[in-house]
Amino acid sequence: MWGMDWARTILHVDMDAFFAAIEQLDHPELRGKPVLVGYDGPRGVVSTASYEARPFGCHSAQPMAVAKRLCPDAVVVGVRGGRYREVSRRLFELFAELTPMVEPLSIDEAFLDVTGTERLHGEAAEVARRLKRRVHDELRLTASIGLAPNKFLAKLASDMDKPDGLTVMGPREIETRLPGLTIDRMWGIGRSTAQRCAEYGLKTFGDLAAMSDGQLEEVFGSAGPTFGKLARGEDERVVTPDHAAKSISQEQTFDRDVTEAEAVRSVLLGQVDQVSTRLRRQRLRAGTVTLKIRYGDFKTVSRSQTMDEPTDQTDRLWAVSQLLFDRWARGGFEPVRLIGMGAGSLTATDVGQMGLFADADDDRRRRVDTAVDEIKDRFGMSAIGRAESKRPRR
Repeated sequence: MWGMDWARTILHVDMDAFFAAIEQLDHPELRGKPVLVGYDGPRGVVSTASYEARPFGCHSAQPMAVAKRLCPDAVVVGVRGGRYREVSRRLFELFAELTPMVEPLSIDEAFLDVTGTERLHGEAAEVARRLKRRVHDELRLTASIGLAPNKFLAKLASDMDKPDGLTVMGPREIETRLPGLTIDRMWGIGRSTAQRCAEYGLKTFGDLAAMSDGQLEEVFGSAGPTFGKLARGEDERVVTPDHAAKSISQEQTFDRDVTEAEAVRSVLLGQVDQVSTRLRRQRLRAGTVTLKIRYGDFKTVSRSQTMDEPTDQTDRLWAVSQLLFDRWARGGFEPVRLIGMGAGSLTATDVGQMGLFADADDDRRRRVDTAVDEIKDRFGMSAIGRAESKRPRR
C-alpha cells in the first residue's frame, strides 16, 4: 500500500536560511543574532529570517513591520541579489559534479537524481553526507537534504530535520513515518483546504491514504486522487534538468489595503523595471504580460495581453502593463492588498537579430536599458529605476 519501488534515488537539497546565512557569513558580528533580510520600509517584506529570529514568529513573506514588532532586537539587512547569485552558482557547480540530472527549484534549492551513480560516487546516503560536508567546507553554509525514491518524499524528508539535517525516507520510513504526518505537510494543501479536511475529520496522511478515489474527489474535487497518491508516497514526476523558466514575475503584498490607484501604479512600474532587467540578464524576451491583483478579502483577478512581438524592453513592457492596469481600474477601483506583474511566453534573445529591424527610438530605448542594467549590476537592483516608481508609496 505504502510508497513505491526504489527504482530511482532522488536528493532534495534545501539551503538553510540562505540569504540570512550569507549575511552572517559575510558579517561575523551578525552571527548568533536574529537577522531579517528584506526591505526595511513601511511595505517591506521579509525575504529570509535567520533561525535566531524564527522562535519569535518571524518568517519569510511576512510584512517587515510585523517581524520587527515580534522581534525588536532583530537586525534588518537589505537584499544583496548579486552576492546570493554568486554563492548559488558555486552551489550548483557542486551539484553538477555529482550528476547532470539537476532540477533547480530556486536560487538555493534543487532536486538531484543520482540513480545509477553508485559505482562512481558510492552509496546514496554517503553521497548526501559528502555533499553536506562540501557545502560546509567550501561555502561555509549548511544544507538540509532529503533522500527518497521520488521527488515528493525527498522534499518532505529534507524538511524533517532542519537546519543541517539529512533524512532518508526508505521503505521502512515510508511505512512507519508517512501515515502519521499531518495533512498540512503535503504540497498543495493550504489553509483553506486544511480547514475542509478538518471538517471531514481528516488529519493525517494515513487518513487520506485509506480513502477511495471517489471519496477523495468528494472532498478535494479533481485533485483528490492525486492527494491520495501523495499520501501513500507515490509520485511519478521525474527530475527535469535545466528546467527552463516559463515566466518571470514580481509581486508585492502590502501591509494594509492601498486605496489610491496611482500608488499602486507606481509599485507596478517598479516591478516592470525589475522583471525587464531579469529578462535581459537571462537573455529572454516575453511574448505576454500578466497583471495580478489581490484584494483585502483575498479575491484575486488577473489580466493578460499577448504582444505583437516578444520584447525585453522596459518601455514596451510598461506600456502593456499600464494598459492592463487601466482596463482593470476602469471597471471600478477596489483597495489592493497585492500587485504583481509577470512576463510569459518566453523565448531566447537572438543577439544577432536584435537590431535588424530596429528604428531610432527602438535603438535609443535599448541603449537606455543597457545603461540602467550596468548601473544595477554595479550598485544593486534598487540603485536606479524609472522616475514614477520612486514616488513615495502612500
